[in-house]
Amino acid sequence: MTQMRNATASPPVDVWALATQRELSASAARSSTTAVERIKPWKRFRARFVKQQSGVVAVVCLAIVVVVALFQSWIAPQDPTNQNLSAVLQAPSGSHWLGTDELGRDVFSRLVYGTRVSLLAAAQATGIAVVLGLPFGLLAGYLGGRVDRVVMFVNDALMAMPGLLLAIAIVGMLGPGLTNAMVAIGIVFAPRVLRIVRASVLEVKEETYIEASRSIGTPTLRIIRQHVLRNVRSPLIVAVTLLVGRAMINEASLSFLGMGAQYPQASWGAMLGRALPFVDRAPMLIVFPGLAIAVVVLACNVAGDVLRDSLGRETRND
Repeated sequence: MTQMRNATASPPVDVWALATQRELSASAARSSTTAVERIKPWKRFRARFVKQQSGVVAVVCLAIVVVVALFQSWIAPQDPTNQNLSAVLQAPSGSHWLGTDELGRDVFSRLVYGTRVSLLAAAQATGIAVVLGLPFGLLAGYLGGRVDRVVMFVNDALMAMPGLLLAIAIVGMLGPGLTNAMVAIGIVFAPRVLRIVRASVLEVKEETYIEASRSIGTPTLRIIRQHVLRNVRSPLIVAVTLLVGRAMINEASLSFLGMGAQYPQASWGAMLGRALPFVDRAPMLIVFPGLAIAVVVLACNVAGDVLRDSLGRETRND
């Protein structure tokens, strides 16, 4: 009887308190797991990228080019527009590290100042391509049906035309100039961005979480913004990295033809075009800007390939 009274007098177990405590513990565990999952992919990507020495070298080269473009006025020893007709087509020397051009201007200074022009032009063309291609690629891939057929018909028609000829035609309508040339190159590159985004969306929209979001009535734009676009970022970043190099080549081509950068603006393509008549007397005038274009384009392509490999493995593992 005494034992029964003691058992009856013991305080009751607070079931709700225990349940709440367990729920809080589980929530804390989920939060810590989510934080680890957010950090681990970036660490894995960084480790894989660093292991590939070619990618590191490419990024270092691009960083040096960006630094030169930012601090061009401190790096260039002379004003790139100063003419000295008494020192025309001189060989490299102590006063002119890379020699002078047909107007006696310092080639090294013009090469340094052309770095910013060429990089900004390539970035402008790539940005226009992304702005035009990304939304149409998202809509065509996610909505499908008639929207997809119409968008891809126009896209395929644009891609069927030679890129440089189409850019020349657009510049001919807009007028010569670096901005118009970059708009033309951006329009030429937009179909390629669209196809990459559309292919990624077609793969992502079949995932279970997309179907779950649709089943609970989530608006289409919200699904695209929060779920689809987040998974399209990796291939889009790789495509942008590769397009920067191609945009620089196209800018050099249009400037070489006189449709891009105009006198006295210095760009690597314009330097090539102006040096062509003097290639027999001063062949180095073509070597230096051509080598600069080749190095930057190669660095962009290598960085894009390494980035694609790192992000691709990361996506498959996750």
